[in-house]
Amino acid sequence: QRQHPGLFYPLSPIPYPLTSMRRFLKPLLFVLCALPLAWLLARAFGIAGASLGPNPIDEIMDRLGEWGLRLLLATLMVSPLAVTLRKPWLMGLRRMLGLYAFTYLSLHFLNWLVLDQWFDLRAIAADIAKRPYITVGFTAFLMLVPLAVTSTAGWMRRLGRRWHRLHQLVYPAAILGCVHFWWQVKADWREPAVYAVVLALLLAWRIRRARGRRSRASAAARLGAQSTTAAG
Repeated sequence: QRQHPGLFYPLSPIPYPLTSMRRFLKPLLFVLCALPLAWLLARAFGIAGASLGPNPIDEIMDRLGEWGLRLLLATLMVSPLAVTLRKPWLMGLRRMLGLYAFTYLSLHFLNWLVLDQWFDLRAIAADIAKRPYITVGFTAFLMLVPLAVTSTAGWMRRLGRRWHRLHQLVYPAAILGCVHFWWQVKADWREPAVYAVVLALLLAWRIRRARGRRSRASAAARLGAQSTTAAG
């Protein structure tokens, strides 16, 4: 039986192409997703003359947050691509992208908590009160935590239908993530606007697809009722 894909787990069961999926595409994607983090580390340690600029803590935090949001949107792009291209095996990439997104966003949060605030509870409370975008971003991060925890096949079996409902949290989390980024920028809002438009298109695709499924189910039910009446 085919189950609905969540954020951190692929559509299952789906046969993977032996060559492109297991031997090439997934390892390549793994490396590509790690490159931004590797570049940040290279800049932090001054490798090849690279640096983080005059404000390294903010630079690390901003880059981690941006890549976390990008990978979250990339995760949401997998379903439309798999359906449009008729390549269901693409869903096998979704879990990796989702976990990478969570990793970058976790490091983004820890950078703020440890390096920026030094676990100072008073400063954290004051920062949250002064900057609502931090509250929005923290709420989005909390929504993603249970998705990462329940990303395994074991949790999928234990939760059953509740697993699908739980993983619907990815949509409000992505919306809050875009709001967090938009509120955080001070002048140039073009980049967060692009992310917001991309997310709106992805959500619109899902809404349209859900309505189409409901319409087909309703039509099938009416046809079944008419056939039963005619037979009777």
